[in-house]
Formats: sequence, C-alpha cells, structure tokens
Amino acid sequence: MAFLAPLFLLFELVQLVMSERYLGKEKIELGTDPRQGGPSEKIAAGWTLTLIVYWLWIGIMLALDFARAQVVALLAVSFVGYAIRRNCTLKWILVVLTFEGAIRIGMLLYISIRAWRYSH
Repeated sequence: MAFLAPLFLLFELVQLVMSERYLGKEKIELGTDPRQGGPSEKIAAGWTLTLIVYWLWIGIMLALDFARAQVVALLAVSFVGYAIRRNCTLKWILVVLTFEGAIRIGMLLYISIRAWRYSH
C-alpha cells in the first residue's frame, strides 16, 4: 500500500497547480468567484474519484504500522486546513491550500522514501 504514495504525491502537486489556476492571484485581483468558472464536469468527477481513493488509502494506511505518524499528520493537516479554509476569505484560501499541500507533500515524500528503503 505504501508504494501508492508517489501517485498521491503527484496528485498533490497537480492539486497545487490547479489551485493556482482556479484561485490564483489574477483571479482574485479580477474579483471573480472560482465557483462560477470551475473545471469541467469530467475533470471534477475524476478529481472527486481520486480524492475518494486517496482517503480510502489513508484509512488503510492507518491500519498498518508503516509510517502511521505521517498518515496521522496527513489527516490532521487535512482537517485543520479544511477548518481554516471554511473560515477565511477567498484571498487567504490559496495561501492555506499551498501550506496544506506542502505539508502533505512532505509526508507523502517521507512515506515514499521509507517504502523504497524498506523494499531494498
């Protein structure tokens, strides 16, 4: 299961790029609401499916002893980030998403390296 971490690492990187695209500085300066011009239905469906698989993977990884602290950190960062994003203005959402994504990327990178070392 830990060998799936690089896939979710890639997903997090793409998510950061997509966040900048839909919530970026230019969009904020224009005063546009990102909910009005979001991704297409196919991209949104794929994104939602990937998030569901990601959360299932996190749940399975919690049951394993392998890198449990990092998996708990992934959960904590996600929940705290969500709580902060729910209560901040549009201008701060991108900042919160960036910090949140960076921490999750760090945890996934650690899990990926640990899985690779464990296999050798």
